[in-house]
Amino acid sequence: MLPRSLTTAKDGGVFFLHGGDEYRKAIAAKALLERYADPATEAFNVDRIVGTETTVERLASIIATPPMMASWRVVQVKEAEGLAGSPKAREVVLDAAKNPPPGLVLILQATVPARSKAKFYKDLARMATAVEFKPVPAEAVPGWLVTWARDELGVTVEIEAAQALAGAAGTELGMLTQEVRKLAEMVGEGAVVDLEAVKKGGLRLPTQDRWAWFDLVGNRRITEAAKGLPVLLQQGESVVGLVIGLSSQLLRIGVAIEGGIPAVQAALPPYQRFLARRIVGQARRWTRAELADAVRGLRRLDQLLKASAIPGEVLMEEWLLGLMVRGRGGGV
Repeated sequence: MLPRSLTTAKDGGVFFLHGGDEYRKAIAAKALLERYADPATEAFNVDRIVGTETTVERLASIIATPPMMASWRVVQVKEAEGLAGSPKAREVVLDAAKNPPPGLVLILQATVPARSKAKFYKDLARMATAVEFKPVPAEAVPGWLVTWARDELGVTVEIEAAQALAGAAGTELGMLTQEVRKLAEMVGEGAVVDLEAVKKGGLRLPTQDRWAWFDLVGNRRITEAAKGLPVLLQQGESVVGLVIGLSSQLLRIGVAIEGGIPAVQAALPPYQRFLARRIVGQARRWTRAELADAVRGLRRLDQLLKASAIPGEVLMEEWLLGLMVRGRGGGV
């Protein structure tokens, strides 16, 4: 699942991989290494350094060294944000990005400080082949996992299985991909990783996972959602986190009401587009007025969470009760 800008990039030069998703940055860097590094001459032509630990002199020397008995010299710099504080280091990197020495592949992995306005990063993003790896939002992780398994392993993982996995193992992508690999081996080639397979995999599954709970609300199964709320909170979920997830769920339902499947697919990130039909199915259970009322109530809930001493669980229960009272299928 490499970004297209990397798979279609011109040969060689400087690659600037930045953003908060360390797992996908590492995978992209590994793919670039495999693309350019010659295994037979790796000892001579691959350098791995840490930007917060190296010296400007060493960095400049490595970048200026031509490849030996190979087409490319690959230099991987982790924690490249450590170079930003040195004017000389910035100059070395930007010169390489502007006019790459023949045969150089410079891979810079960086986590740009929050709210940074440093010109160095802007110039680097403009001159190099730059890709930002934003963290996958927690509510989107199961969808990402389903698409990753399909594209990278050729394995079908049902969304309910992905939701259960994320509920049990957390939302760190590296750990989740390892679990999917294990399950794929367990079920065998061509078999589907479903919820039953996850249960047999040995993980302790939550009694109620947050994504299935969002679907209960989306499907207007409000009584079940109300029963599941205390379970979610006992498992460590926060009302604030549930409000964020519900806001995303209701927004997508609103898009589906207005524009159907094409509009939902356009609004979803690529790795979640397979969910469009599911969202449209939920949208059929709402009218525009009912959804607008639910969104207004959720906004009020969010405001009260910030300004009121009323416990969050009580506020969420009140919101769910309002959906039951005003809804046309809330008691299902």
